[in-house]
Amino acid sequence: MIESDVPKVPLTQKDSSKLKKRIIRIDFTRALSKGKSVILVTCCLFLFTTCASKRSDKLTIAAAANTQFVMEALVESFTKSSGIECETIIGSSGKLTAQIKGGAPFNIFISADMKYPALLFEDNYTLEAPKIYAHGQLVLWTMIEGIQPSLDLLSAEDIGHIALANPKTAPYGLAAMEVLNHYGLSESLVSKLVYGESISQTNQFINSGAAEIGFTAKSVVLSPQMLGKGHWVEIARDAYTPIAQGVVILKQDEDQLEQAQKFYDFLFSDKGKEILDKFGYLVTE
Repeated sequence: MIESDVPKVPLTQKDSSKLKKRIIRIDFTRALSKGKSVILVTCCLFLFTTCASKRSDKLTIAAAANTQFVMEALVESFTKSSGIECETIIGSSGKLTAQIKGGAPFNIFISADMKYPALLFEDNYTLEAPKIYAHGQLVLWTMIEGIQPSLDLLSAEDIGHIALANPKTAPYGLAAMEVLNHYGLSESLVSKLVYGESISQTNQFINSGAAEIGFTAKSVVLSPQMLGKGHWVEIARDAYTPIAQGVVILKQDEDQLEQAQKFYDFLFSDKGKEILDKFGYLVTE
């Protein structure tokens, strides 16, 4: 309080009450000025906590990049029937696994293989061992007019770039390398190979024409977003190890286990299988 702010005349009870209110306002203003940083931080923490609480109401699904488009259809159908909102995080199976081990708040992991969910099960991150929900299929795809995709075409001089997902972290990339090895093409084509971080980035290379041709998931070319675009050919399934794709429920958030179980069950339901089949996945009857 500043001394000059205090009247020098005798105060009535009414004046004294007014003065106390004025002093309180002055002290509060000064306190606010000195402590505004603390208050700002407190408000930010409150907003962050509130937002985090709202985010936790959604089921968070970590999904391999090959499932990007089918997940949209699966989530839409599941939410419509259950009322449970979902958020999907797309990435390569290897990188998603690393994020899960790093504490990422995912409720379900839908992988492009069985290897990564099995590792999570072994390390006690999952409720149960992974279960195969579908087998993926590999295709060779191009957006360049006049090109009819084939394995023989890969050696042609006018094919300068062949896109595939990183075989170290993406199961579809590993399958693509198996195909090249199966046909004895890996060494002769090594200078043409360009690697996407995941199938999603590989699709960008192909779709933009940055790579004249590339390997991707059949689910991509059959998606509503890509259907009828470019030309593609299915790769013989005996040229690569079957792409068994697994799913696990994660332990990170016990409050969401019931909702996670509902989506898990939906994935294996007749409706879930119908959607997966429509996108070119091989499902067990």
